[in-house]
Amino acid sequence: MSLIYKILERSAWLAAKAAGEFAGSGIDLVDGYIHFSTRDQVSETARRHFAGQTGLVTLEIEGDDLGPDLVWEPSRGGDLFPHLYGRLAVDRVLTVRETPLDAAGIPIVEID
Repeated sequence: MSLIYKILERSAWLAAKAAGEFAGSGIDLVDGYIHFSTRDQVSETARRHFAGQTGLVTLEIEGDDLGPDLVWEPSRGGDLFPHLYGRLAVDRVLTVRETPLDAAGIPIVEID
């Protein structure tokens, strides 16, 4: 399995559920693809891009189920990050986890 993760505002997730798909938000829409992180990358993504933001959730998706629209590309520090060039069908989401902030305002991403 190749689990990947997406941090986003709970309101964006609820809108996606209602629509049946997630087209991205913020930087995703600007860049033209949905940014994901691996298990090893997601905590740093939370710290860098979501510090101080409340009302977050983390989605867990099986990357292998996204087909050829999921492309692994170099990003932060040359690491390969999963980028989805398309919309994410909500039925591909395995788990949705609340993502609270710690005392310093950094999102706590708890994954099994």
